[in-house]
Amino acid sequence: MMSAVNETKFQSAVFLLTGILGHENVHLWISIPFCIMYFISIVGNSVILFIIKRDPSLHEPMYILLSMLALTDIGISIGTIPTTLGVFLFNAREINLHACFAQLFFIHTFTFIESSVLFFMACDRFVAIRYPLRYTSILTLPRIAKMGLVSVLRGVAVVFPFPLLLKRYQYCQDNVLSHSYCLHQEVMKLACSDIRVSSFYGLFVTVSTVVLDSLLILLSYVMILKTVLSIASQAECLRALNTCVSHLCAVLLFYVPGIGLSLIQRFGNSSSPLLQILMGYIYLLVPPTMNPIVYSVKSKHLRVRIIKMFIK
Repeated sequence: MMSAVNETKFQSAVFLLTGILGHENVHLWISIPFCIMYFISIVGNSVILFIIKRDPSLHEPMYILLSMLALTDIGISIGTIPTTLGVFLFNAREINLHACFAQLFFIHTFTFIESSVLFFMACDRFVAIRYPLRYTSILTLPRIAKMGLVSVLRGVAVVFPFPLLLKRYQYCQDNVLSHSYCLHQEVMKLACSDIRVSSFYGLFVTVSTVVLDSLLILLSYVMILKTVLSIASQAECLRALNTCVSHLCAVLLFYVPGIGLSLIQRFGNSSSPLLQILMGYIYLLVPPTMNPIVYSVKSKHLRVRIIKMFIK
């Protein structure tokens, strides 16, 4: 009997999404920059994918990894578009548990895949600078494909328990989320059950994916700097470092707001709610929007082909 009551509570429970708290009267105006960012993200990353697929001269490790990054950015954008625009344009705040769990599964999966891809891109830059003559023989297309497969499998494997653990809990409070989309850490805190297992697992996943990848990227750049500083010519040093600028921008755009948001959610109970909300939007909206712009500006080969495509 008790099991039936719990199941009924679970099935009938809904979450209430929130836009920007205290600014509900200007949500329609706020939706305009959001729509622009989503448009840039999807169109910009799609253009990069189209050009890389169409141009055989871009079928190199760096550009194939860039296409993987573009795919994950599109996935993150598509995962947040329905609820975010629903809240800001139509004030559609309700989301049932199953839809919320599905959304957080896809958001977290794509973010962990992006973390892996950024690490592999750091490895690509290290190999290109340290072993330029063996670059294509080390990073062959089959190895790049295996990297992509490992990224996807790791992302799915570590996130798959999230909805399973959350489904075991009861949600019998005012289930108001502070964002216009579902995240594991926020949904977990709304449960009126013992969430220690889910909390410890979430911390383990964060440390073993995002934190570990960021440390490995840092190590990669230490080795890159060590290699570059051993080059006699200053012009060659600058040329080598210039090839890393786009990737460094992508890394900073992804990890700084991501780690900041995770720290605020876990330890910043006294922090401003508005800060947490803004960090959440920066984390999921800015990287997919800025990555195609940064790479299009910094990569001469990509920029020339984009210009030619639009001129035609």
